[in-house]
Amino acid sequence: MDNPTTHPATDIESCVIRHLMWRLMPFLFLLYIVAYLDRINVSFAILQMRTQLHLSDQAYGRAAGMFFAGYFFFQVPSNLVLERIGVRRWIAGLMVAWGLISCSMVLIRGPVSFYALRFLLGAAEAGFFPGIIVYMKHWFPASARARAVAWFMTANPLSGVVGSPISAALLGLHIPGVSGWQWLFLVEGLPAIVLGIVVSFILADRPDKAPWMSDTERQWLLGELQRERNRDLTADSGAWWRVFLNARVWLMSFLYFGVAATMYGVTLWLPTVIRMLAHLPLRTIGWTTAIPYIVTAIAMIVIGRHSDRHNERRWHVAICGFIGAAALFGAAKTSSPWLVVAGMSMGLISAQSMAGPFWAMASSGMTGSSAAAAIAMINSIANLGGYFGPYIIGFVRSANGQFSGGILAISVVLCLSGGLSLLVAKVPHRGAVLR
Repeated sequence: MDNPTTHPATDIESCVIRHLMWRLMPFLFLLYIVAYLDRINVSFAILQMRTQLHLSDQAYGRAAGMFFAGYFFFQVPSNLVLERIGVRRWIAGLMVAWGLISCSMVLIRGPVSFYALRFLLGAAEAGFFPGIIVYMKHWFPASARARAVAWFMTANPLSGVVGSPISAALLGLHIPGVSGWQWLFLVEGLPAIVLGIVVSFILADRPDKAPWMSDTERQWLLGELQRERNRDLTADSGAWWRVFLNARVWLMSFLYFGVAATMYGVTLWLPTVIRMLAHLPLRTIGWTTAIPYIVTAIAMIVIGRHSDRHNERRWHVAICGFIGAAALFGAAKTSSPWLVVAGMSMGLISAQSMAGPFWAMASSGMTGSSAAAAIAMINSIANLGGYFGPYIIGFVRSANGQFSGGILAISVVLCLSGGLSLLVAKVPHRGAVLR
């Protein structure tokens, strides 16, 4: 027979989580769609830029990855500033900044300006994603965090669903003096500026500052989050800088490196692969590219919910990694154009599906500035994979004219990520300090 005393807690938890999901996630989701679109729209712009600006595949791969060099250097300081001044003001400023930089990409005239603006775009966006992960830690209990992160990160594939046809259509604009790729950067950069202004009026930094929550909801949520903070304090090393000596944080960084290498290696090259192997027109490429993103969004939600339901993270990450690695290996070994595209798409689906369980696992065990620094460090180091993935494909492509070598390299890295996820439990939060 059920214990009736358990029902009130269960009911209030369901009510609060549902309220948070409906109140916070749609707007955060929209912000991430804009952020992700501004970093990947170059995958369509290059279809025209390559010819007009005489860019090699290696130059494009380097420029596409240069975003993550800016990401690497500015993420930790950005997240520490966010923890001090609050999400609302900091995210608003970052969005306006990267929107202006994205619009400025109409001024690209060659490789050097291409590299410079991609670096600045990465520096401006560096604080957004880890800042939102910290923000979710301030709002969502651990029991709901994987599904919240998974819902949030479905903005990645859905930005491809929305952005691919729009980007392809914008390339078709031919106004004297302004090329289609320039219209693409200008039009798709403006929403970040507008939404950055809106953020300051919409977001509340923490639950105790949210006027839309009832007193009962607020008291339960604050109590639950405080209990988690108390538990995490037993694993928290105190000073934020100590995360740089934490073996578990380094392990998580290397694990996510393979995820980022796959996500961005596939995303930033998929339109080019489709055009060169299947010889499709621009508009058809836009709609074809959207298909794997739709499947990815569904898979991310299903896997995130399954991970929360079973309170299990490691195997969800590992199995997705192994499946994605196998698919990429198959894509590298086949000569069929559509099997190459299918294998790359499956690699993307698998890598993106690792994100929800991964960030639920990575965001536990630390509090305050230590949590902000740890999340930023993981994301900044790991997202160097976002440089490696696009660059290795472009480098190999320039060397021998083939995509297979770069895809094979990414499959090996993703397989290693799956294996590393199984080691996480063997490295504890406390005492996991490299000496």
